[in-house]
Amino acid sequence: MTKNHLANQSRRAFIQTSCVATVGLTMAPYLLSSSNLSLPETLVKRRFGKIDFNVTTLGLGGQASIQWTPAGIDPVAIILKAHHLGINYYDTSNYYGPSQLNYGKAFRLLGVVPGETNYEHGKREAIFVTSKTGLRFSKGGDDRKSVHGGTDGPDGSKTLDDVRRTLIQVFGNGIDTYPKEAYLDMVLIHTLNNMGEVEAVYEGYDYPDPNLKTIGALAALRDVRDGTNRTGLNPMHEKLIHHIGFSGHRDPSVMIEMIQRDTENLIDGMLVAINANDKLFFNMQYNVIPVAAAKNIGIIAMKVFADGAMYTKKAEWSDTPEHVVLQVGGADIPSHELIRYSLSTPGIHTAIIGIGKIHEQIHHCQLAHNLIGAQVLPGEISQIDRNSIEAMALKAKGGKTNYFQKPHQDLTPPKGANLELKKEGEAEITWHTAYAGDAAIERYEIWRDDLLVKSIQYTPQITKVPYLFIDQYGNQMPKNYLVKVIDTKNRVAEAKAVQI
Repeated sequence: MTKNHLANQSRRAFIQTSCVATVGLTMAPYLLSSSNLSLPETLVKRRFGKIDFNVTTLGLGGQASIQWTPAGIDPVAIILKAHHLGINYYDTSNYYGPSQLNYGKAFRLLGVVPGETNYEHGKREAIFVTSKTGLRFSKGGDDRKSVHGGTDGPDGSKTLDDVRRTLIQVFGNGIDTYPKEAYLDMVLIHTLNNMGEVEAVYEGYDYPDPNLKTIGALAALRDVRDGTNRTGLNPMHEKLIHHIGFSGHRDPSVMIEMIQRDTENLIDGMLVAINANDKLFFNMQYNVIPVAAAKNIGIIAMKVFADGAMYTKKAEWSDTPEHVVLQVGGADIPSHELIRYSLSTPGIHTAIIGIGKIHEQIHHCQLAHNLIGAQVLPGEISQIDRNSIEAMALKAKGGKTNYFQKPHQDLTPPKGANLELKKEGEAEITWHTAYAGDAAIERYEIWRDDLLVKSIQYTPQITKVPYLFIDQYGNQMPKNYLVKVIDTKNRVAEAKAVQI
């Protein structure tokens, strides 16, 4: 049976059981609360960027009740139910309190922990386990770290300490050891907020000399991915992880920088905040997501419900069980529509969502509702539907839900426009990417002395190499050149003119 046939079968099952895909926005809340609601027989999966894995469109987030467990909730049962329903992507982190230990308990019961009597290698290979480190340095370092970074371990911990700590808690004895065969599918350098942090994680990237006083996270993660010891920090030549990624909630320009500097293509995954209020802020969907997609990076959506701010929680960071949302969506803002929005954003492969509660009855179970809503095929949701969902999301706190995201900014001019005369009659114009406002960038234009000489269709800038246009201007020396950017709403921003 082909993958396309499976996808079509899954879509048919979803439409037949929930009818959401065929009736539109106004009827969907009623249908998802009906007693006839049932789960699809086959889950939609997407190829995970350049990673050789087909990922379910819903992944299990490692926060909510798995981290801050309210009274009467069993976090291990949530993980077991997710696996039973066929979800194959599991998210956790070194600073999610007991989250990793809860996964360890569940994974033992599921038979995916090497060395246990019930271990099944095929079962382990069928799931994708991602953890995170908030640490920027693998050796030495300074104060260029995330305000949300860190570890629950001892002071002075570095990136590889976090990797080993995850293995201990998820696949080991929870205290000090892990089995030789244990591995993590991916480790993310978590919540990058500023350019200083990007500088930090890239230290030693080009020349990972063990004699360096400071080595950033990337160089050491590459060692434990490849089984090398170029940093001197992996003397046992362990292979502990399969893939390296990063995440960001706040500033897409920082995340773009992270991608552009990766000349060796170490980055395989990106976790990014994306929900229906994204365009009200410095948005991800028209800025960093296209850049990551152009490099075929596996892209995971987070903050689909704005960390619960779409519902009962204040628009602030969660840190207690009282912050965990236990209701199943809402009448004004059905949870499945928010999920559909994030998953229909071009480039997104899966969405991780934290679960507050599960229930045997589907219409009371957050996990079941989220899974049904996540059965979305690429291109299935129209732009009209996306616009409707955006309008609906405005009902949540007037759209001011994304406290983790930088404020809105309009379309910016192209950066760093420069002009060089290479030879007589020829000018070389270079520039770096503009940032989009609430509409996608459509094209760049090159103007010479008030004359449009070239319109260039927008493509994401995936490296630090600038855009380039060579103008053959002939015998008459021009006075100046202008680089403009135009978005899909025909708005224009122009760089300062560069003169001969």
